[in-house]
Parts: sequence; structure tokens; C-alpha cells
Amino acid sequence: MHNVMNDDLVLVMDHPLITHKLTQIRKQETGTNEFRKIVNEIAGLMVYEITRDLELEEIEIDTPVEKTKAGQLAGEKLVVCPILRAGLGMVDGILQLMPSARIGHIGLYRDEETLQPVEYFAKFPSKLDERLVIVVDPMLATGGSAIAAIDLVKKRGVKNIKFVCLVAAPEGVRALRKAHSDVPIITAGLDEKLNDKGYIVPGLGDAGDRIFGTK
Repeated sequence: MHNVMNDDLVLVMDHPLITHKLTQIRKQETGTNEFRKIVNEIAGLMVYEITRDLELEEIEIDTPVEKTKAGQLAGEKLVVCPILRAGLGMVDGILQLMPSARIGHIGLYRDEETLQPVEYFAKFPSKLDERLVIVVDPMLATGGSAIAAIDLVKKRGVKNIKFVCLVAAPEGVRALRKAHSDVPIITAGLDEKLNDKGYIVPGLGDAGDRIFGTK
């Protein structure tokens, strides 16, 4: 893992296993079933970094040999908030390692005239302001959806937020950092740029279409 753009809150996970799996979903010939499966696998692998700073508490346990003191998670309340619909493709992979996490949902669409994201659905667990909220979306392209989603979460009083994606464009990273300088960005890959249609280059196409098998 290394940081990019001279910013300690932008983390690119360059683990060989993650890079290998990211390469598989970049391939045009990768079908829906395999694409969906690998997206969840990558999200699961990223949990190790997402949860790096969770607090531990010391408890006393009995091993087969003796009593000892050991660490366990202190019970920090975690919420995974996918940005609909593509973000749903990352949820199961995270839940496999963090099964007690609650799930929120953020629905956004782009207004064709203003090109700005508009909220159409938002549903969150109770006491959201007391929880660590992980906003997930496979792609960080222009940053518009991520910024709008984090705006929604912050309006509900949340202070502890992370944004997690599979592939990011530098333009999106800069936009999100400018709008929400306190929110760490964790990505499996940092790509070259956006093209004139707003797609990440080289990217992996439309993540939602490839996860759900739609056009």
C-alpha cells in the first residue's frame, strides 16, 4: 500500500493479489458471474485496510493451555453504505469478514440538464451519527456521486466516514478531497484519467452493467 497525490488520506492498495483480481475484472471478456464474484473478493480483501484503525479491547480468555489476556474488537458500530446500484456489488464481500455490520442505502441519479447527482433514496440504520460509515462504490470517476453521498451522511451528523472504491480517476480523487478533506479514500487502483464521456481510462467499463448483466 502507498499513498498518492501527496495525501495521507488517499490510499492505493497495491497488494499483488488485489492487483491480480483487478486485472481479471478489467478484461472485456470477463462475464457477469465471474465479474460479480471477483468484485466481492476484492472488497473482502480491502476490509483489512478499511478496518485497520478499529479499536481493540483486552479480555481474559482460556486457551487449551492457560488463561491469557487477548484483544478483541471493541464493538465499534460499523455501517456499510453502497451507492446504488453498483455499490451493492461490494457489500457481500465486506460482510463476509464483518458480518455484524449494518447496511445503509444511498440512491442517486444524474440530472440530465444540470449533470448534478440527485437523491432518490436514502435509508440508514438508527443512531447513524454514532457509527463508522463506509461509503462504497466500485468507481470514483468525476466524484459527483461520492461527494453527494457523503453530503447525505454528514447531514445526519456522522463524523467518522471512509470512502472505498475499486478504481479511481485522479480527477475524482481531487474533487472528493476538495469537497471532503476529512474523509479517507481507499481504492484498489488509481487509473490514468477520465475520457471526454466521463469514463475512467483504462478503467473497467460500467461497473453496474457488468455486475448486474444489464446494458
